[in-house]
Amino acid sequence: MKVDSLAQLGWSDDWARAFEPVAGPSVVPGRVVLEHNHVYRVLTADGERLAETSGRLKHHAASRRELPVVGDWVSVGQDDSGARIQIRAVLPRRTSFSRKAAGRETEEQVVAANIDVVFIVFGLDGPVKPKSIDRYLVVARASGATPVVVLNKADLCGSLAAELDVAVTAAGRVPVLAVSTMAPPGVLPLETHLGFGRTAALIGPSGAGKSSVINALLGHELLATGAVRDWDARGRHTSVHRQLVVRPSGGVFIDTPGMRELALWDTDAVTDTFEDLQALATGCRFRDCRHEREPGCAVKAAVEAGHVDASRVESYSKLRVEQDLVERKRAERALIDAKRQQGRAGAKTMREFHRDRDRRDS
Repeated sequence: MKVDSLAQLGWSDDWARAFEPVAGPSVVPGRVVLEHNHVYRVLTADGERLAETSGRLKHHAASRRELPVVGDWVSVGQDDSGARIQIRAVLPRRTSFSRKAAGRETEEQVVAANIDVVFIVFGLDGPVKPKSIDRYLVVARASGATPVVVLNKADLCGSLAAELDVAVTAAGRVPVLAVSTMAPPGVLPLETHLGFGRTAALIGPSGAGKSSVINALLGHELLATGAVRDWDARGRHTSVHRQLVVRPSGGVFIDTPGMRELALWDTDAVTDTFEDLQALATGCRFRDCRHEREPGCAVKAAVEAGHVDASRVESYSKLRVEQDLVERKRAERALIDAKRQQGRAGAKTMREFHRDRDRRDS
């Protein structure tokens, strides 16, 4: 893969200034396009390079979030022996799409970085699920990028207007676009959010057609696609790695595998996603009202009056419970890490004390 200039990938004067502190002889900027088993493909002005993180970068990384991910701008150069290409530094991210890492560990997993717009793709070969839209919107808003809900496979939907209404109600002020890779309107509605140097990430459940959408926008079949299984309507993971794809007409896409587990990490976005309920909540009798069994709840009154769908409040309550759990686990993890850091500092102090004493005694 090669580009005419880094500007095609989003490089700008601001990124050039951010690169100055890590610049050096034979060190060049590049953007991570793929990561697999700790080996990275980095696209530079001279073409694509295979690289691995330097030992110094690994040593100083406080957590996984400080290591390179797809979409990062990095500095790359040869190691001291000149035998290998290394990523020396990760430039400060403008935006990042994160989730809680899968499993029991309370750790952030950065999925992609430096995104301008997040297309949240759902397939219209089944009914729209407002709760799924809510969850993806929370995570997308937390990234700092602009979210857009995309309803793909519009040609397979016999009640498009009704499904659009459901999605628009769930999305609030976030744009909702219906597209199809097989029939009109095609993917043309997405063009207004794209452009030279802009980065779009596509997220959503398996089988939603993210790779097909990218292929349609590229104008040729680049990414593998697969059919949805007939017996359970579940999609196959045709994308198995996050990767950055360059569009000849300008701009880039980040394709992500379908995520079966999308756990919250940055929980502040829950409030932003349910702005309508937050506005109603100002009329509740209690400031900490959870809109469940409390008297004088303005949100429950709006539901009873038919102004708010009860399922939306249910979705909000579920995400609030998850938010509280994540916040508690993050606080516990921070305490454990602080104690571990204190222990290391104490052990280092004792080693230095004994070393100095041995020197005096000798």
